[in-house]
Amino acid sequence: MEKTLDDMSLEELWQLFPIFLVRHKSEWNLWYECEKDNILSLFPDKIVKRCSHIGSTAIFDIWAKNIVDILLEVEIEKDMLSVKNQLLQNGWRCMSQKRTRISMNKGYTPDGFADRVFHLHLRLLGDCDELYFRDYLNEYPDIAREYEKQKLCLWKKYPNDRDSYTEAKSDFVKKYTKIAKRTYQKRYENHKRGLL
Repeated sequence: MEKTLDDMSLEELWQLFPIFLVRHKSEWNLWYECEKDNILSLFPDKIVKRCSHIGSTAIFDIWAKNIVDILLEVEIEKDMLSVKNQLLQNGWRCMSQKRTRISMNKGYTPDGFADRVFHLHLRLLGDCDELYFRDYLNEYPDIAREYEKQKLCLWKKYPNDRDSYTEAKSDFVKKYTKIAKRTYQKRYENHKRGLL
């Protein structure tokens, strides 16, 4: 009997789903828009306050994993579980869960990656550092190229170790997120209660 994803160890999952980067694809934004529409159609009562395309696929013209990251923000903590449960009933899997942060995915199969793969980050409204980082790198392409260069090196070093790959990028991400927050603070304060 073939193992399910739930039966696999972390090491087995990392072998089945290695880190791999590809050149920027224009269709990533279309994937995001289609999936955003699918997600929002599940929540007609406007429980979702903001949905955003984040991660490297949302940064212009840099290499990235062929996985579209989506940030989904809700206003109050009690809404997180109802959103999570609705997503579970519609093809999403829960990767990890803390009190105010839930990570989910879609497109992972026992045979490897599906054609379209998504990571969803469910958060409280305003817990959106990824938006600062994304916007800063899109505004400063030289910094985006530095990030791309680092990612390409780390991909070769940690092809089957997502935790190490992510940890090795963390100083860079923290540094430029901090700079971006100073740069964009007023912009995001004006949009904190922003619409989708």
